[in-house]
Amino acid sequence: MSEAGNKSAPEKAPGGYRVLARKYRPSNFSELIGQEPMVRTLTNAFSTGRIAQAWMLTGVRGVGKTTTARILARALNYKTAEIDRPSVDLSVPGEHCHAIMEGRHVDVIEMDAASHTGIDDIRDIIDRVRYAPVSARYKVYIIDEVHMLSTQAFNGLLKTLEEPPPHVKFIFATTEIRKVPITVLSRCQRFDLRRIDAAMIKADLRRIAGLEQIEVEDDALAMVARAAEGSMRDAQSIFDQAIAHSAGNVTAEAVRSMLGLADRARIVDLFEQVMKGDVASALQGLRALYDVGADPAAVLTDLAEFNHLVTRLRFVPGAADDAALSEDERVRGLEFSQTLSVRVLSRSWQMLLKGIPEVQNSNRPVSAAEMVLIRLAHAADLPTLDEALKSLEAGLPLSSATARANGSPTPNGGGNTASAAAMASTRMPVTSGGGQTMRLVEPVAAPAFVPAPEPVQEQQTVSVKSLADIVSLADQNRDIAFKVLVKRYVRPVRFELGRIDVTLTPDAPKMLLNDMTSKLRAWTGRSWLVSLSKEEGGPTMAEAESARRESAISDARADPAVAAILARFPGAKIIDVRIPDAPGGDDADENLPSEPVADDDTDI
Repeated sequence: MSEAGNKSAPEKAPGGYRVLARKYRPSNFSELIGQEPMVRTLTNAFSTGRIAQAWMLTGVRGVGKTTTARILARALNYKTAEIDRPSVDLSVPGEHCHAIMEGRHVDVIEMDAASHTGIDDIRDIIDRVRYAPVSARYKVYIIDEVHMLSTQAFNGLLKTLEEPPPHVKFIFATTEIRKVPITVLSRCQRFDLRRIDAAMIKADLRRIAGLEQIEVEDDALAMVARAAEGSMRDAQSIFDQAIAHSAGNVTAEAVRSMLGLADRARIVDLFEQVMKGDVASALQGLRALYDVGADPAAVLTDLAEFNHLVTRLRFVPGAADDAALSEDERVRGLEFSQTLSVRVLSRSWQMLLKGIPEVQNSNRPVSAAEMVLIRLAHAADLPTLDEALKSLEAGLPLSSATARANGSPTPNGGGNTASAAAMASTRMPVTSGGGQTMRLVEPVAAPAFVPAPEPVQEQQTVSVKSLADIVSLADQNRDIAFKVLVKRYVRPVRFELGRIDVTLTPDAPKMLLNDMTSKLRAWTGRSWLVSLSKEEGGPTMAEAESARRESAISDARADPAVAAILARFPGAKIIDVRIPDAPGGDDADENLPSEPVADDDTDI
């Protein structure tokens, strides 16, 4: 039974004030909010006598894990003058109920695993489970934040958890279910406590406000419910703070000021200004929100949330019935969802997601937020893909796509008739300050465009008279890997029209000759016969370049100027000499390893 309607004397005594989160804490399953699937499962289990030996309760903070554990312990030990069995119907308090809900029953042991993480704490539990409960039906161990236990502690618990004495039950609670070993999870009946819907939170806060005789505005409750992010405890704590902040009369303005939130109507206005490309009005709106205490990062977060709402309403119009939405969000959100394209909404969503961390990490958050809004507003001037394609089809520069989307005349006063008709059927945007609105450009299907056939050109025969010509062809076709293979492994023997004789180095790839044949055919437009010769062949291009490099280094070493430098800087050595006129272009050596110079200590 809830304590809402039964204020005991200690609550009225001086210094006996209890916060709302404790005062209105559920005490039976019927008072749990938003956890109907779990309650249904437990009801069926208790009615059939299929009561588990251990439960794992998981969920975000404030959804009721510890409260559920205490209610479950109360249900296991439920006993009245008429009923002496486990029961989920706890409408009539039993003899153990009050002590269990207050956390002081001798047979219901609560342990915080965050401060009792070691194997010694678990050994203490193992040693005590053998003893029967003092007065209750079951000895119940409630271990909160169980994921904080050490690996040794988990291992020590396994055997007892798998085969506990019949008088012992375990209830675990955690916010990090993935950190709990699967060996422990497999021995428990798991319940995932869901985030509580904002509409449910709002309705319960309204109930609490009535019991506390507090006047509260509907928008204020919606703000608190949204700020709680699915946590009833957080919602009650924020509401408690709002009551104190407002001196008993909770207004939307007071909650907004307390939480540093932006006015939702102003957020919608800001969204519209950004989508219209009206930079001046958007910056002025941000400054106005900042001046009344709104955090710049919170403004962008609210902007992203409204962007998501508009996107969702485009596909699920019924979502506008959410009780947590303000009237502005509901009505204007639906309007935007009917005019904005998914492409535009996705683009603005991504830009906001990247901009929020920038603002949070900036030393000047309001300036960073202004830059994010400027980027968003100027993205309105970027043509969409459809607009760019239509502009190219009409033979216009891409920069005119935006003007054409706004219905402005093209530089030539006309353009392609079919493209112009397609653009005329596009939904016309509302413009502000000369900027095209990103949001109201809704692309439509353009007439099919059939390009004129390209004139057939005769294939020109390419002459190949050396390995350098093959390397040059590879460069032209950007086949760098094939170029390197030819330079390293091919020794030239004979080049004739349509025929090439070569030999290969011992470590050459087996398919190199086949690759040369197919690539030359594709690159030159004629068939080539590339055969393996029995003759020795000349040096590979890599060997020739290495020899030239050695000769160049020797010549450089003999040069008087270089010799003077070597003498002036003891320990210097010549590393390499660049050969600009090497066959295959200036980058002929880019994929070949430089040969080390062994007879000098010098570096030049």
